Amino acid sequence: MRDKTLSNSAAPGDRLVRTGAVVFFLGAVATLVTVAPLFLGTTPFPTYMFALSMLMGVGFLIAGAGVLRSVAAGRRQAREGSRSPAR
Repeated sequence: MRDKTLSNSAAPGDRLVRTGAVVFFLGAVATLVTVAPLFLGTTPFPTYMFALSMLMGVGFLIAGAGVLRSVAAGRRQAREGSRSPAR
């Protein structure tokens, strides 16, 4: 009989993927806010505001690490399942 996974159970890496998505979204908003004055003809934001745009890349890396962790856990689980004696 196979193990049943609950729909609300968190797999390894899920929290990293969610965190990465939130950080990516914040970076996307910061990018839109930072670039908007350039198109509107107003004074641009200070340079440190452009650094907030880097949150998009950071969020992407965090989410990617979560995906890799989830894949590694799945491979580990499959390897352990194949080692068990067949009935």
